[in-house]
Amino acid sequence: MGLSNTRKAAKSFVCGGILSSFVRKVRHKMANSNQFPAALNPSESDVSKMLVCQVHVGTRNLDAAMERYMWKRRSDGVFLINLQKTWEKLVLAARVIVAIENPADVVLISGRPYGQRAILKFAKYTGATAITGRFTPGTFTNQIQDRFVEPRLLIVSDPRTDHQPIREASYVNVPTIAFAHTDSPLNHVDIAIPGNNKGKHALGLLWYLLAREVLYLRNTPALSRGQPWDVMVDLFFYREPEEDQKPEEGVVAEIAERPAYDATAEGAGAEWSAGAPAQEWAGEGNTAAEWTGNTATEWGATEAAAPAAAGWDGSAVPSTNWDAADHA
Repeated sequence: MGLSNTRKAAKSFVCGGILSSFVRKVRHKMANSNQFPAALNPSESDVSKMLVCQVHVGTRNLDAAMERYMWKRRSDGVFLINLQKTWEKLVLAARVIVAIENPADVVLISGRPYGQRAILKFAKYTGATAITGRFTPGTFTNQIQDRFVEPRLLIVSDPRTDHQPIREASYVNVPTIAFAHTDSPLNHVDIAIPGNNKGKHALGLLWYLLAREVLYLRNTPALSRGQPWDVMVDLFFYREPEEDQKPEEGVVAEIAERPAYDATAEGAGAEWSAGAPAQEWAGEGNTAAEWTGNTATEWGATEAAAPAAAGWDGSAVPSTNWDAADHA
């Protein structure tokens, strides 16, 4: 069965609710070949989601350390990842995360933009610490830094992109969990979860499954094993900035489609013409005369009263001229 038929079978199950025989076969094979109890086996929905999100699709390059996680190679040279190994490593990583007493001691780092939203959601639901954006060298080793942390466990999205925190974690003996692609180097990585970490849907789904498995193992009251999680996997997917602007563009388009104001409409001209009575405007024509008369009277009275005003010391101002007083 080719990859195109595989996608069609998985999509028919997810979208139409039809149980795919291919998904049954894959799940049955995974359940018989692994050594986990039946409660830890993936459900048919989980297998179909991993197929639709192309978690198993790798690249044409293969690292020697990742060869054990490969299933086969397609005719076009692309390696396919064994989903059974992916699920086993997901459960193992979840058991390691649950063993940490303080969830805040688990540090999440994603240098790829596709994984930054996923680690924020993972930190929200599990209580871990997410470091987004550029990783500052010395965060794990330089105690003078303001952002210095001492984690007990490090989880990264890509060993190649996040090589700096992996190297620093090895200096301070911090175990590392990483989502590894077919060509990812596994230097200083303790637990590698094989999967497609270059696709936004595949990487978001891997973080989603890991967060759900952690909540299952912690015996969360609102979530028990076998019960569907009320959090949608779409919240862990990366969203393009253009997608966030689409609602705003819709509002702008709606405003543009509204009819423009027509000043010639019925009642518009009458409202403006009846705004102010003509008598009020005409009655204000005597304002200039009132201002002229009042101003002349007031200024004249002020000049006449000025000689009789008292000085600074309260004494009367002399009526004689200063020059005349000096000659006298």
